[in-house]
Amino acid sequence: MTEPARPSPTAALAAGASRAPLTFDRGHTDDLMTFLAASPTPYHAVATAAERLEKAGFRQVAETDAWDGTSGGKYVLRGGAIVAWYVPEGAAPHTPFRIVGAHTDSPNLRVKPLPDSGAHGWRQVAVEIYGGPLLNSWLDRDLGLAGRLTLRDGSTRLVNVDRPLLRVPQLAIHLDRSVTADGLKLDKQRHMQPVWGLGRDVRDGDLIAFLEETAGVPAGEVTGWDLMTHSVEPPAYLGRDRELLAGPRMDNLLSVHAGTAALAAVASSSQAASIPVLAAFDHEENGSQSDTGADGPLLGNVLERSVFARGGSYEDRARAFAGTVCLSSDTGHAVHPNYAERHDPTHHPRVNGGPILKVNVNNRYATDGSGRAEFTAACEAADVPFQSFVSSNSMPCGTTIGPITAARHGIRTVDIGVAILSMHSVRELCGADDPFLLANALTAFLER
Repeated sequence: MTEPARPSPTAALAAGASRAPLTFDRGHTDDLMTFLAASPTPYHAVATAAERLEKAGFRQVAETDAWDGTSGGKYVLRGGAIVAWYVPEGAAPHTPFRIVGAHTDSPNLRVKPLPDSGAHGWRQVAVEIYGGPLLNSWLDRDLGLAGRLTLRDGSTRLVNVDRPLLRVPQLAIHLDRSVTADGLKLDKQRHMQPVWGLGRDVRDGDLIAFLEETAGVPAGEVTGWDLMTHSVEPPAYLGRDRELLAGPRMDNLLSVHAGTAALAAVASSSQAASIPVLAAFDHEENGSQSDTGADGPLLGNVLERSVFARGGSYEDRARAFAGTVCLSSDTGHAVHPNYAERHDPTHHPRVNGGPILKVNVNNRYATDGSGRAEFTAACEAADVPFQSFVSSNSMPCGTTIGPITAARHGIRTVDIGVAILSMHSVRELCGADDPFLLANALTAFLER
C-alpha cells in the first residue's frame, strides 16, 4: 500500500490549528478507538466531537440566537446531531460549501417508557429494537446503559453506566434442540429483554432512580429519557499482525470521527473559495425522518443562516448551494470470505484497500459520474487508494443519507465510506489502516 503523503488529521486535531506531519502508523486508529469508547450513544458522540472541535478553536452557536457573519469555526448541537463549519477570512455570501455527511446512530436496544419489568424472580429492563441490529450478536453480551436524561426544568444530562449492567441470556441448547437443525429464531418482543438483577417484586421507577443516583441528579427530577444499551467490551486490534480493528458502532462513528478530524485539520488553512462543513445526523438507521435526521431541516437551516449572516440574499444562497458538494460517508460491505457469492462478482472491496465509492443506478446511493470524478480528485490529492462498491443485482441495496441530502437540498452528493464486515452487529470489523486513509481523503476533499 502506498503511504499517504498527507499530514495526519488526528495530529492536527490534537494540536488545534497545526498541521504537523505524522508518519503513517496507527495513531489515527488509536484515536478512533478512544472516540468509539467515549461515544456509546449519539448524544455522547456529538458531545465528544464538539469537545474536539472546541480544542481546534470552534465555538458553539445557539439556534435561538442571532448569528453574526464573522469568520472562524462554529457548530450547532441539536440532540444527537452536530453541524460544524469554518468560514475563512474573505468568504463571500455566495461561497459554496464542501460538506462531509455522516450519521451518529447505530442499531441497538433502547429503553421503553415503562422500563421496569421482570418475571420468575428476575428483574428485567423493557427494551425496544432500534434500527436493524443483528439480534444474535446482542445475546450473552455484557451490556452497559447510556443516553440522555431530561430534568423537570427542561435541561438535559448525559449518563453512561459503562460496566456490565445488563445481559440478554440465550436459551440453553438443551431446551431448544431445534436450533441445531433450524437455526436460531428470535422473537423481538419475547426473547430480547435483558436481565439486570434479582427480586420478586418489580417496582416502577427503579431503573430511573438508579440512573439519577449514577448521574448525580436529585431523586424525582428526571421526567424524560432516551436510553440505550451498548457492549462494554472495548475496541481492540485483531489478528496476528494487528491489521484489523474490532469494535462497536463503527457504522457510522468511524465516519463521524474521520470527518471531525478532517474539519479540524483544514480549519486554519481553509481558503475563501469554499466553506468546509461537517454534518453528522441522528436517526439514519430508521429512515432519517426527524428534526435531527438528514431528512429534516437542520442542515439547510444552518447553511442558509450562514449565507444570510454574511449579508447574503436568496440569490447568494442559490449560488452557494449550486456550487456545493457533499461526501456522504458511511460504512459499506467488504467482500466476505465465507459468503463471496452474496457480492457482485466484479466488485470485491477489501479491508485496508482504501475507502470505497458507492454506486447504485437506482439512486439508493447518490453517486454519479461527476461525483466519481470529484472523489477521484480528492483521493489523488491525498495519495489515497480507493475502491468501488456496487451491490449484486440479485441482492437489495441499502441506502444512506446521500440521496436524501441530494434531493432535499439540491446539493451534488457522492456516497463513499469504509468497507467493513459484520455490519449492524454489536461489534463490527474493519481494516486498521482504512480509518486513516478515509480521514486523509476527507481532508483533501475539504481543502479543494
